[in-house]
Amino acid sequence: MKKKIFFDFQRAQTIIRHCPVYQATPVQRIETPFGGQLLIKDETSRFRMGAFKALGGIYAMAAILLERWNEDNRAPIKPEHIFTEEVSAWSHQFTFVCASAGNHGLAVAKGAKLFNAKCRIHLSKTVPIAFEQRLLDLSATVVRSGANYEESMRAAIEDCSDVREILLSDSAWPGYSRIPSLVMEGYTVMAEEMRAFFHAESTWPTHVFLQAGVGGMAAAIACHIRSVWPRQPTIIVVEPEAAACLMESHRRKTLTEVKGQVSSMGRLDCKLPSTLAFEILHEQANQFVCVSDLEAELAVDFLASHRLRTTPSGAAGVAAMLDAEIKLEGLPEGSIPLALVTEAED
Repeated sequence: MKKKIFFDFQRAQTIIRHCPVYQATPVQRIETPFGGQLLIKDETSRFRMGAFKALGGIYAMAAILLERWNEDNRAPIKPEHIFTEEVSAWSHQFTFVCASAGNHGLAVAKGAKLFNAKCRIHLSKTVPIAFEQRLLDLSATVVRSGANYEESMRAAIEDCSDVREILLSDSAWPGYSRIPSLVMEGYTVMAEEMRAFFHAESTWPTHVFLQAGVGGMAAAIACHIRSVWPRQPTIIVVEPEAAACLMESHRRKTLTEVKGQVSSMGRLDCKLPSTLAFEILHEQANQFVCVSDLEAELAVDFLASHRLRTTPSGAAGVAAMLDAEIKLEGLPEGSIPLALVTEAED
């Protein structure tokens, strides 16, 4: 019998709320081209970083440091004490290492700066120079490793050779799930913010579109919805056509790596799912769909017309909703779809 996966969203909220500039991001209503309304969870202002990933990387780093402090000092501390001078000086001994196709690396770099730790981010050759510069501006050490995300991930794993070097990946695999589960636990803050909003408004979505790369965010939100929300929507996982690894894994009922061209949805262009995310989504998602680069780019234009500026990755869920007539054979009359705009434009 499989062990039930549980994320402690209350602990995640407690820690995240003590971080400077924390503020719940808004849910907006916009008109769809064919009538009706679309609910949008707008993550473009998250932590002034412009992406939901800040929640996962920063929360996981805080949780790890709190655990390490307890181990080293035999005395637990409250979350707010992580910002004291004593803990800040102690945290500087640690280096957090990750691979990134985009915003996870930025979240780790932001967390390292916030907690006075160090970080080393591995980027593949396809990641733009402008993103590398954003990491350097946060005092991160950047290493170019491999031709794609999967190769940079292997390099990051090999790069941790000391107990004070901590691999902080947002993807899980056999033997490595504790830290990715913390990253995902951080993402549940988004889902709880949405639950509180819908409860206050007495309006609940009937369909939730969740874009996925390795699947961590989609799985965390799906898990929170299934565990906590009083009204249960249809959950649709959205991937690029060039990287539909969760769809294929779900179809085959086993973790599956896919091959494909490079997608303009670069932050979703992951060919192998997280084991933990796949386990959750295989059981808890209702449907898996994929969108083309063109469809994602048209969704970017649609959102821009409503003053929401994002990237093809950030608009992928909206792209699937806009094309629901084909992807899902239409949505029933009276449906209230919800999609996430996960990042600001570059």
